[in-house]
Amino acid sequence: MHAITIPEPGGPEALVWAEVPDPVPGEGEVLVEVVASAVNRADLLQRQGFYDPPPGSSPYPGLECSGRIVALGPAVSGWAVGDEVCALLAGGGYAEKVAVPAGQLLPVPEGLDLTTAAALPEVTATVWSNVFMIAHLRPGETLLVHGGASGIGTMAIQLAKAVGARVAVTAGGPEKLARCAELGADILIDYREQDFVEEIRKATDGAGADVILDIVGAKYLGRNVRALAVNGRLAVIGLQGGTKGELNLAALLGKRGAITATSLRARPLGEKAAIVAAVREHVWPLIGGGRVRAVVDSTVPLRDAAEAHRALEAGAHVGKILLVASED
Repeated sequence: MHAITIPEPGGPEALVWAEVPDPVPGEGEVLVEVVASAVNRADLLQRQGFYDPPPGSSPYPGLECSGRIVALGPAVSGWAVGDEVCALLAGGGYAEKVAVPAGQLLPVPEGLDLTTAAALPEVTATVWSNVFMIAHLRPGETLLVHGGASGIGTMAIQLAKAVGARVAVTAGGPEKLARCAELGADILIDYREQDFVEEIRKATDGAGADVILDIVGAKYLGRNVRALAVNGRLAVIGLQGGTKGELNLAALLGKRGAITATSLRARPLGEKAAIVAAVREHVWPLIGGGRVRAVVDSTVPLRDAAEAHRALEAGAHVGKILLVASED
């Protein structure tokens, strides 16, 4: 088969389309012929040499895919050759085939095409696990989403609205904010022109956000604590603004607040399977019923993954950028 390899870390040109050995599904795994994958910021970090795959996983980038099962490993039940699926991966989505633990498979939601399904596993698992399983967002509460126009952000807006929460977003510029509003965002904050702490306080009559989903990290740490409501929960899932920040514990104590920081890729298989099962139970009916949708900005041939990386780094996209496998 062919896959996108990274012989040496570097810029987008470091991504090389090459012939590699076919993966062999182990116990509890299936082999999926990839139809589409998606680009995530973790892929950019891996390309740059800053985010190695977990031990034992595929060396190729790609944290999600959609495709068809072409082989079953030992001790797999509930799935059959020919099933159309999408999957959460620890790596290997930028390839023509990938071996996937059966617990990380999802059926394609009703009414959705197989290619578009590749946009779902990573964002649904990330949002559901952090905003609902850990931060316990409840109906009537306010969720602040940083990066509202991102793949994570567009899914977080929709899921929060589906459960009856109020949603505030930060994004760069009126066009991205307009797209967030179309998805249901109630409070629109242009981080280039506005102070999100001040804006969230004004919009909530001084109360603040009950839950904050943050992709920025250190740069926003202090301001996020100030923006929290009493008993608020800050969920950090990204470090685009750095890894080390100063935390005023007195401010956090005053809010009776909680901060969690998680990554999905390196979690044990059992934890991933539990998250995927929860997504199938709670999110898949919303997608099949049309209340939540995948937001896809553009599609790029898999062999041209460098082009997709450049597009993600440029930051003009809304939602997900997909890589589509060629039929040749």
